[in-house]
Amino acid sequence: MEKQENTYTGDIPNTPWAFLQYVSQPYKLYFILTVLIVVGASVINQSLSYLFKLIVDAAEAGQSDTVVFYALLYPLAIFIVQILFRLSSVTGMRYLTPTMKRCSDVLAAHTLNHSHFYFSNRFSGSILTKFGNVIGGFGQIIPDFFWSILGNFTSFLVAFIFMLTVNVQVAGIFLVLVAVMVVLNAKLSPEKRRLSRKHAAARTKLTGRTADVLSNVQAARQYVRLRQEILDLEELTTKRKIEHERTWKYSEKTRLVNSAILFAATSAMFYILVESWQNGTATTGELVLILTLVTQVAYNLTTIGKTFDAFSQAFGEMEEGLQDILINHEITDHPSAANLSVPTGSITWQAVTFAYQEEDIFKRLSLNIKPGERVGLVGPSGAGKSTFVSLLLRQHDIQYGQIMIDGQNIAQVTQDSLRQNIALVPQEPMLFHRTIRENILYGKPDATEEEMILAATRAQAHEFIDQLPEKYNTLVGERGVKLSGGQKQRVAIARAMLKEAPLLVLDEATSALDSESEVAIQAALEELMEGKTVIAVAHRLSTLRKMDRILVFENGQIIEDGSHDELAAGGGLYAKLWEHQAGGFLQD
Repeated sequence: MEKQENTYTGDIPNTPWAFLQYVSQPYKLYFILTVLIVVGASVINQSLSYLFKLIVDAAEAGQSDTVVFYALLYPLAIFIVQILFRLSSVTGMRYLTPTMKRCSDVLAAHTLNHSHFYFSNRFSGSILTKFGNVIGGFGQIIPDFFWSILGNFTSFLVAFIFMLTVNVQVAGIFLVLVAVMVVLNAKLSPEKRRLSRKHAAARTKLTGRTADVLSNVQAARQYVRLRQEILDLEELTTKRKIEHERTWKYSEKTRLVNSAILFAATSAMFYILVESWQNGTATTGELVLILTLVTQVAYNLTTIGKTFDAFSQAFGEMEEGLQDILINHEITDHPSAANLSVPTGSITWQAVTFAYQEEDIFKRLSLNIKPGERVGLVGPSGAGKSTFVSLLLRQHDIQYGQIMIDGQNIAQVTQDSLRQNIALVPQEPMLFHRTIRENILYGKPDATEEEMILAATRAQAHEFIDQLPEKYNTLVGERGVKLSGGQKQRVAIARAMLKEAPLLVLDEATSALDSESEVAIQAALEELMEGKTVIAVAHRLSTLRKMDRILVFENGQIIEDGSHDELAAGGGLYAKLWEHQAGGFLQD
């Protein structure tokens, strides 16, 4: 198998600005073009106020031709401004859309490479909410930056220059006004970010809990817990409502303060300007110019608070998402990792020590499994069987020792090549909400139709698939809900057969099935195990009678090792478990 290169190399920053720079680096030319076009359009747009001055001054001087010329120039200037803004929309789109795509791709690639532990401690719905917060945040702040912040500040600068040519005092008040508004809102934004993060966290928790309930609604109904689940969701929606109201109220307070400052400043500016016009130091055209500029800019000034508010909310939500998604991967490939080669299929554990959440599971466990050997794992719950499988699949890293496959340390080979050489059939089949065809071909996407049908036939699945109305094109539903337990398991076995891996792990592959389904599954498993090294975990001891060896685990140690007949006659723990079975299941 060829080693797959990660498209997104290096450390990925987990702060909004740094992450934006990271994902948008290939498209920075369009960013620069958009900035230049928006600045140009904003300069012309704000300069239209100067045309009013020229028109009024020409009218007072009786220059009718000049009035007509400037009056006709005005719609042309507006048209040019609109063309420039439409052009900025095109270049902005060329920057925004691929940046958001790359953002989504980076997040998905990084998230899917997290370990089993990462997903075990999070709701899938919560992760999706964080995705949406980050991508949606970029979809908000980039347009706001181009067409709100950049455009507004360009307009402020042009207005200040024009005011400076008319009245220094008015220009000074305007400059102080802009500075105060910017500094004040910058000071207020951290609190808004904090409130937004809390709101985002409350929304994420609600989404995750809702997804969890929806996924297990049958259990909630069966145990008459629907009412309690509804009450729990109502409690979470109340918490989200409280956080949303806090954020909303803070935003309104910010806007009220901005409005008060704007009222005081513009009142002073208008007073000085009217007084200047009355004593003749300002022309009527200049009076119109400043009044028009202030009228245009006043709205932009009121939106400073709103823009900072939106930025703060987006940043808060993005921070909450990025800081959870872009944490370091728990399990990574060694820098010089090679691809695993499995010519025979021997497995060796050398003094393996592993602790999980400060609880010791294995202490210096050593074991040799020969090529092609079929080994069963039994023991009470918590004895270490599932952990044994997890470590073999490298879902966790061990603290000491080595796990070797054909003499190669699995910590020194690529994770993809390791798992490519191991076929897994778990207790709960991992089926996608796709067609049966797509689920089987997941084991070998380039398999032919004949290979797929042969795998399904060997897995005792072709017969029931062929009776379905859409046969192999039948959608199985979320987690295969449209199929019975035995049918799902046979589809999973067909997928494992198609994979043709030299190592096979069966993790409680038949314990959830009825007797009739088990007969079909056992026949399929016999086909699947042919020529492979097999590790089989089972509570139903009868399924292990044909194993070459059975390992009995207790408290992380192998206390018995032998065939079924040897252990059943040995008088040890296995013999006791065998004697105490009820219906073929192991009793703890």
